[in-house]
Amino acid sequence: MNAPNNPPDGSSGCAGDHSEADLRRLTFPAHFRIRKGTDFQAIFAHGRKASDAVLVLIALKNDRPYSRLGLSVSKRNGNSVARHRLRRLLREAFRLEQWALPAGLDLILIPGRAAREASQAAIRSSLVSLARRVERQFREGPAER
Repeated sequence: MNAPNNPPDGSSGCAGDHSEADLRRLTFPAHFRIRKGTDFQAIFAHGRKASDAVLVLIALKNDRPYSRLGLSVSKRNGNSVARHRLRRLLREAFRLEQWALPAGLDLILIPGRAAREASQAAIRSSLVSLARRVERQFREGPAER
């Protein structure tokens, strides 16, 4: 019987002929999450912002080799069932696109106007494009405040 993360063909998935991208796991461990209130406050106060109809993304550099995710889903997004569904969709989008996102950013995602009706694919593409837009803002220079 195969281990949970092994390919269905019975191989271990660790053969030397696989590329690094094939061996990357699409997990969402605790160290990829922003949990501290002080981290949220710093990102809201000093982060760069990009938005579209689906998402609002606020980002701040974190000096880590990976990006971290924080969510801010308010009551404006519906009842608790609707808010939790949005949180699940946003976490899943981050989990699936984590290797396409720029590394070294703390990201806070806020659902936009169209998030409740958006598909998973729309959320994923919005996340990647907004993260790349914010990364360009960091490369271009200091924020205008």
